[in-house]
Amino acid sequence: MAKKKVERPAPIVTKRQLSRWQQQKKRQRIIAVAGIFIIVAVIVTVGAGWYIGQYRPLHQTVITVNDARFDMDYYIKMLKFYGEGQSSYYLADEVVRVIERNELLRQEVGKLGITVSDDAADEELKSHNPPFNDAHRDVVRTQMLVTKLRDEYFEQRVPVSTEQRHIMAMFLESKSQATEVRARLEAGEDFAELAGELSLESLSDKGDLGWQAKEVLDILLGTSVFGGYAFSAEVGTLSEPIYDEDMTKSVGYWLIEVLEREEEAEEAYVQAILLGSEEEAPEVKAKLEAGEDFATLAKELSQLEGAKENAGYLGLLIPDMMTSAFDEVVFGAKLEPGTLSEPVRDEDVITKGGYWLVKVLDKADNRQIEDTDRNLLKAKAFNDWLLALWDDPENIVESYLDDEKKAWAIERALGS
Repeated sequence: MAKKKVERPAPIVTKRQLSRWQQQKKRQRIIAVAGIFIIVAVIVTVGAGWYIGQYRPLHQTVITVNDARFDMDYYIKMLKFYGEGQSSYYLADEVVRVIERNELLRQEVGKLGITVSDDAADEELKSHNPPFNDAHRDVVRTQMLVTKLRDEYFEQRVPVSTEQRHIMAMFLESKSQATEVRARLEAGEDFAELAGELSLESLSDKGDLGWQAKEVLDILLGTSVFGGYAFSAEVGTLSEPIYDEDMTKSVGYWLIEVLEREEEAEEAYVQAILLGSEEEAPEVKAKLEAGEDFATLAKELSQLEGAKENAGYLGLLIPDMMTSAFDEVVFGAKLEPGTLSEPVRDEDVITKGGYWLVKVLDKADNRQIEDTDRNLLKAKAFNDWLLALWDDPENIVESYLDDEKKAWAIERALGS
């Protein structure tokens, strides 16, 4: 016979037990809520740190060109693009100018009706195979716009033919030398031979410049003195020496004095003056020997960069800091302290000033311009056009990059 199941009575919950359970549940809820709050707080803190430290700086506007805005992320991409293979530290300011210049160009060519589509820029970008982003597309688009601008716009603005002269010329360092060479030419010596031996300017080192337009000469030589004479001279006449203070040449003359010497360490404290001609150097040496102040003459006459600031004092030097001709006197010949050197010819320095001898062989009022010269003229026209955009007061260009922001950008460009 089966046993009868006895039902247990329901447990009696006292008020004290109920209160303890409620407190436990409440405590568990508080702990759970607190845990969630901590997790959320951590997420918010990390997110806020990322937003403040990374996202917000990357999306801050750092350059504006009229209505166009460029953020920090764009600037970093351009730093990486132009800094490939070299330090971005030296490019920080240059990249700012590139961004500003490119945007001014894009805006202006749009007004001229010259455009490059996104598809065309992307197709060209693929052929270069850099990382694909908006900054790289802008670089490629700008290059394509420059090509179209040159071929479609400036092609129509540069003449096909112009007045030209067939010219012989040479550039010499001093008036006395030019006067002597002129006399040799008048006596029948060959212009080309003397120019090949003596001319200090690369275009005229063979004497015969061929047919040239004045505008081309001004660009090639970086001076208008030469072209100004050549296009006003009579055919067949040899010029007197023509002074050109802005023309540069690869020769100079040192006057050097060693102030102190450290024999064992091969070090020397030196002051020096760099002069532009063999004619000038002895004159300045005589002034120094007569008691004139070295610093004063260095500030006035030396063509060495910084001479006006350092008064000719070069400080402590060791071999290979200067040129080989300079080192030969200071460390090779071991110029005695307090002794002024003889003029030292140096073909590894650049100085300004010299004298032209020019002879016009023929002239043409309307001769066709060579293709290479037309390309040079188009490039000059383009550069002038671009510079005019900078000078236009209606173009508002601003950079908000200080040294701290540039350093931040460089760190990320180098580290990514």
